[in-house]
Amino acid sequence: MEIWKRNLLVLWIGVFFTSASFNMVIPFLPIFLLELNVHENTEIWSGVLFSAAFFAGAFASPFWGRLADKYGRKPMIIRAGFVLFVVYTLAAFVTNPYQLLVLRILQGLLSGFIPGAIALIGTNTPSDKTGYALSMISTASASGGIMGPLIGGVISQLVGNRLSFASAGLLVFIATFLIIFWVKEDNFSPSKEKGSVRNDLRIAFANRPLMLVLLLTVVTSCSIMTIEPILPLYILEVGGSMDKASLLAGIIFSLPGIASVIMAPYWGKWADKVGFNRVLFIGLLGGGLGTFAQIIFSNIWGFSITRFIYGLFFCAVFPALNGLVVKSTAEDFRGRAFSLNQTATQLGGMFGPMLGGLLGGVFPAQSVFIVTGILLIVATGIAYKKGDVFSTTIKQKVKIVTHGK
Repeated sequence: MEIWKRNLLVLWIGVFFTSASFNMVIPFLPIFLLELNVHENTEIWSGVLFSAAFFAGAFASPFWGRLADKYGRKPMIIRAGFVLFVVYTLAAFVTNPYQLLVLRILQGLLSGFIPGAIALIGTNTPSDKTGYALSMISTASASGGIMGPLIGGVISQLVGNRLSFASAGLLVFIATFLIIFWVKEDNFSPSKEKGSVRNDLRIAFANRPLMLVLLLTVVTSCSIMTIEPILPLYILEVGGSMDKASLLAGIIFSLPGIASVIMAPYWGKWADKVGFNRVLFIGLLGGGLGTFAQIIFSNIWGFSITRFIYGLFFCAVFPALNGLVVKSTAEDFRGRAFSLNQTATQLGGMFGPMLGGLLGGVFPAQSVFIVTGILLIVATGIAYKKGDVFSTTIKQKVKIVTHGK
């Protein structure tokens, strides 16, 4: 197997498990808070804890990406893997929500696993395969985020909530060892550029198509995460039992991921024919309408089927956004562009749980689905109205902006 293909395969596994570990706590965190005797403002606490890691990661991601350019991507990935292992293991021993909050913040601040993987792939892949490889890595991140709740729910049901944290650390630990022995970074020259994250942001702000992609990424990620803090409690409300709540939440949250496995290849083939923007529009529209439809059913089966159908459409969104990142950036800025896209995802992951927790704590749970549906419909409108910015001359314009810095 060619080195770049082996790198892609091993890093895909690593990014998938790292992304999944970030989201494994989703099914059982609200219930775990009850175990920590947090019986008041549980929804708000849940939203804050969900958001903490994403908030810290949003600021740290560009920093780790730039540091990886200076000292090497593989060492930074390994550093991040071991840090996550330690943080997750410590989370199994917390005795109050404040300790858990500190660990979630450290989790976001000290990671950098995914930006490092993106940078390594971007600089150690043949130029004619770079767009494909970066899209695949970003797909691993999105897939891990979707499947994480299922993995977390199953493990929580088998070994308990505390050991689920340690299990997340073990997954990252194994993935890190795979990277140590199987990933090679042959093409690395330490960066001598006296650049900064601020300069990267200036270049990005001058790139209108990229900024549109980042905006849509924030809105879309926010819409996904808005439901997460209240889902386990909502499942109890529509007929789930307390002892099965974590497992049910994991299964129901993974249904869009299962739908993605079935439908995503077809969306990808169609995008090659009609363009990423049209596929993005249909995915966002189907996701928005599918979110509204979930309010109709007041039983587990109807709710689950509706979430699966929603997933059949929504799985088109992130691959389309990844494709538009490639389309709207020059090759020499693409690694940093994906790092900024990761930051946009983290920002959405930060605001979503806070919004969901606040709404769930004040209004009926159905209001969270309504707000989420509205977010996706707004994103659909933006994609439709601004779709003309993705013209065939984008790369030429971006090269002028990048080289003119």
